[in-house]
Amino acid sequence: MPIKDELRTLANIGVKMREDLRLLKINTISMLAQQDAEDLYNRLNKLKGCRQDPCVWDVFSAAIHQAKTGEATKWWKWTPERKKIQAMRKSKK
Repeated sequence: MPIKDELRTLANIGVKMREDLRLLKINTISMLAQQDAEDLYNRLNKLKGCRQDPCVWDVFSAAIHQAKTGEATKWWKWTPERKKIQAMRKSKK
């Protein structure tokens, strides 16, 4: 019987996102709960050598939220939050 991958039990973690988390060396829900979505997104961009779709940030946010609280949310619920953070960063430049 194969060992169940606990990260795949999270609502927004499919095969490809799990591969990305593995690349980022995130292997447990407790490890994910300690992360920051923007940091994971930036690290993934660097590791892959190209800019990922911004929705990846949103998926990271949803997964981190679920890892911390147990509440599953749709990844697109986090899009306004990402856009707000990006706008604040642009206004500071």
